[in-house]
Amino acid sequence: MAAMMQGVQKNTLYVGGLAEEVNESILHAAFIPFGDIKDVKTPLDQATQKHRSFGFITFLEREDAAAAMDNMDGAELYGRVLTVNYALPERIKGGEQGWAAQPIWADADTWFERQQQEEEMRRLEAENRAANQAAEDLRRKKAAEEREGEKEDEIDPMAKAEAENLQQNNTE
Repeated sequence: MAAMMQGVQKNTLYVGGLAEEVNESILHAAFIPFGDIKDVKTPLDQATQKHRSFGFITFLEREDAAAAMDNMDGAELYGRVLTVNYALPERIKGGEQGWAAQPIWADADTWFERQQQEEEMRRLEAENRAANQAAEDLRRKKAAEEREGEKEDEIDPMAKAEAENLQQNNTE
């Protein structure tokens, strides 16, 4: 039951058992006492161009849809007993269990956005790796230069003694 309620559209009602004479304006008139109606649809049979004995009514407010369902389920319209329930989302062939709630192209814009974001992330990661590599190379170069400088600073003890001896002789 919980799984069925997940896809339920709380402000759209399914109305089944419609007589042939009922059209969208009659359906609208029958349900308007319960609240403002956003849309009324009666899907047509492609072969006969007549409605298929059911329709959908979308109310602006969920509470209005609930009141209409409570009052009109089991009611009679043009000699036929109506079945009124919350509508399930339209199913299109191709998703889980062979059906999907949306056509495959419905997320094309978001797919392109995700692709651009992923490409931007890859570019930024590559820049970051290059910057880190350059920083590591610079650190290694400085460390090598410091080691080289330490070697230059180290004076041979014999040379140091000779330099001190020469300096003493020059000052005398």
